[in-house]
Amino acid sequence: MLKNIEQKQVTIELVTIEELVPKNHLLRKIDKFIDFSFIREETKHLYCDNNGRPAIDPVVLFKMLFIGYIFGIRSERQLVKEIQVNMAYRWFLGFGIKDKIPDASTISQNRRRRFNGTTVAQDIFDNIVLQAIKRKMVDGKTLYTDSTHLKANANTRKFVDKIVRSNTKSYLSDLDDAVEEDRSNHGKKSLKPKPASTPVKRIKESTTDPDCGFMYREGKPKGFYYLDHRTVDGKFNLITDSYITSGASNDSVPYLSRLDRQIKRFELNVEAVGLDAGYFTAHICKELEDRDIFGAISYRRPNKRNGSMAKRLYKYNPEVDCYVCPREHELHYRTTDRDGFRHYSSCKNICKNCDLLSQCTTNQRCVKTITRHVWEDAKERMTQNRLSPRGKRLYKRRKETVERSFADAKELHGHRYARMRGLSKVQEQSLLCAACQNMKKMALILSAIHLFLCVFQLDKTQKKAHILFRSNFAFGRIDLGFSN
Repeated sequence: MLKNIEQKQVTIELVTIEELVPKNHLLRKIDKFIDFSFIREETKHLYCDNNGRPAIDPVVLFKMLFIGYIFGIRSERQLVKEIQVNMAYRWFLGFGIKDKIPDASTISQNRRRRFNGTTVAQDIFDNIVLQAIKRKMVDGKTLYTDSTHLKANANTRKFVDKIVRSNTKSYLSDLDDAVEEDRSNHGKKSLKPKPASTPVKRIKESTTDPDCGFMYREGKPKGFYYLDHRTVDGKFNLITDSYITSGASNDSVPYLSRLDRQIKRFELNVEAVGLDAGYFTAHICKELEDRDIFGAISYRRPNKRNGSMAKRLYKYNPEVDCYVCPREHELHYRTTDRDGFRHYSSCKNICKNCDLLSQCTTNQRCVKTITRHVWEDAKERMTQNRLSPRGKRLYKRRKETVERSFADAKELHGHRYARMRGLSKVQEQSLLCAACQNMKKMALILSAIHLFLCVFQLDKTQKKAHILFRSNFAFGRIDLGFSN
């Protein structure tokens, strides 16, 4: 039997906002295990002590942004509307049922006037990582790095062709020294000084957002994008670095500087790294060896013309310093160029009568030339690392760490598109998104372990409790921090 529904919307009820929020709500877990008081200290110098209108608490302001990133609310206007009707959001921000929520323009104006040009977003991200380190959820022994693309807030058809100067690589001085040493060891003269000129290149520059870059990569979408270069710790997959560059840049360019930044900022003792083929350069391999870091880096097979023999068929003999072709003929050293490549050439009198000549080279003089970088030994040792049992285990986890972190960011936290325009603003988006992902993961793991301790009736009055937490890939000691 159907009954008429009684209208209860105008019924007066005595209820607190605390009762309206579920006990196992994600925001309750985050509020319990994450300390946000540092935000007030980090932003204190941006506010006036004795003049002006009373400001909204910066902790509340950033907590509003955290809600948007945690629950994937990309629009700040929509975020304010959601906070107005969601009791859990109001509880997390410290608002009552009847309290007025700050307008969306308050967030945008604070970003544009107060926080623009500051390091507040980076400081917030760093502090969350430091909290994870304090709780022993980040050890820094194994780091995984990769990049993903964010679609820029720019029209693909609105651009201008522009000629710009190429960025000078930071390691050129080291490379020049290595080239000179190699030429000296082979009895060659020093190269003449290179003319002081910066190379130029033609690019497509967006008229909507000039900071983004036109990305054109095999297997990737074509258009204006940013790249998020992210590093994830191997213990609990927490993010330790996030850095934005133009979509036209190469993955390997910012890698070493960001690695050094993490080691210095968080005092990490990095033992191993897992990287994809975009980072497999001679310079990175050499620098990882200089830092005594075990690298497991993927390999991309080089392109070759149809019907030609691959370079791997030519074996290098380090004792004689020459290459040996499939017909057991030697290719001897000729010179070392400015780019750091040694040139090994064959004898034309032997090659012109070889039955594999058509597959070996198209050179009209019947001379086969193979190049080898002065730091090629480091690349070969990295290849051996990748093929070793340790390297295979380490690289296998890359898809379960950094790639999963990107997938989670795009599917759940609105990281598929750049919300704003400009490199600094997209950097802010990336850092806050990564910080919220860390908060969420830390809160879920710590609350689960806390529940485990409660079930087994451990003494919860102690200031600190430790539990050995074992998963398929991690074994460590986690500090729950009950004193908080």
